[in-house]
Amino acid sequence: MSREEKNKIDYMVVCVAEFADKFSVTYKDSYNYLKKYNALNFLIENYEIEHTLSIEDAIEDMILVSKNNGGYLI
Repeated sequence: MSREEKNKIDYMVVCVAEFADKFSVTYKDSYNYLKKYNALNFLIENYEIEHTLSIEDAIEDMILVSKNNGGYLI
């Protein structure tokens, strides 16, 4: 596994965990929700930009993407 791949995985894990903490859900539920509403795909496709932002900004982006795809947590 390349260093870049490891960095992407680490970033995704942090984003899923922080999202879970923000909404007081399990990490598994957070992952499933973000996957279902395409927020994980968004992070992967936009990693080069998203990883330069704060985690809070990334979470806000995930919320918007999820809502735009039918998500309902907030």
